[in-house]
Amino acid sequence: MTTIAGERIPRHGIRILAIWLVLTAISVPLIVWVLGPHLPPPHMTVESGDQRNANIVMTALLFPIALLVLTYFIYSFVFFRETSDGIVDGPPIKGHAGAQLLWIVLTSTIVLALAVWGSYTLLAGAHGAGGGQGPDPAAKPPGWQNALPVQVIGQQWEWTFRYPTYGGIETRDLAIPDNTLVAFHVTSIDVTHSFWAYQLGVKADAVAGVDNIAYVHTRHTGFFQIRCAELCGLWHGHMSKKGRVLASSAFQSWIAAAQKKNASIVKYLPKYSRVYYPAPLRRAG
Repeated sequence: MTTIAGERIPRHGIRILAIWLVLTAISVPLIVWVLGPHLPPPHMTVESGDQRNANIVMTALLFPIALLVLTYFIYSFVFFRETSDGIVDGPPIKGHAGAQLLWIVLTSTIVLALAVWGSYTLLAGAHGAGGGQGPDPAAKPPGWQNALPVQVIGQQWEWTFRYPTYGGIETRDLAIPDNTLVAFHVTSIDVTHSFWAYQLGVKADAVAGVDNIAYVHTRHTGFFQIRCAELCGLWHGHMSKKGRVLASSAFQSWIAAAQKKNASIVKYLPKYSRVYYPAPLRRAG
């Protein structure tokens, strides 16, 4: 059997495996319990919490693979390097079919398992919430019929928000109540935008003529950042603002103040519609 520095190769393999197992046993709990709570996104909604849990699981599973590669690299650098003064070619090392097969099977199994688990979590667990599924979502969360509808309108270069259950008022500020299932109806009146509320776990395209629905279930009050995640023109970076998740009573006060503030201009707003089109229609036609 081929030897290196007077030792049989399997002995090196056992050492590498032992070092890797010890490092994995130490690092994985640290990832889950120490790093995990700090991974994005924050737990402002059920959906963002599910996304963080998915990030924790994937990090905890994939880190040992990266750790194995790093362990082998450092071990090889220390023990397999040429120590003589002259330039001497080291002994030939042939591939190990068993190790190669194990690596292929192990990594393929992990990737396929993550794909199955991720699909199940998205469709059966989170019911497809957060990402936007178009005007007729195939996967709806429980109680979706009673969700609070909030229309998100993208335009160059601003976000505005309409509340159809509160007289169709339109505001430049977004506020939603805590412990409530919210249905964001995301659309545009000009070019394609993308409504990204990072802390809520929402990212849905805003396309003129399309009612793109994304569900979220709020769980904590606080501020969240809103950005456009689709390059939409010169001032794309200007489409940034903060939204708020308010306690139920505070939201009712906020919506009453918004209705009073906008009472004089509501009559000038276009009639509430699920979708809008650029004006004039068919600019190129």
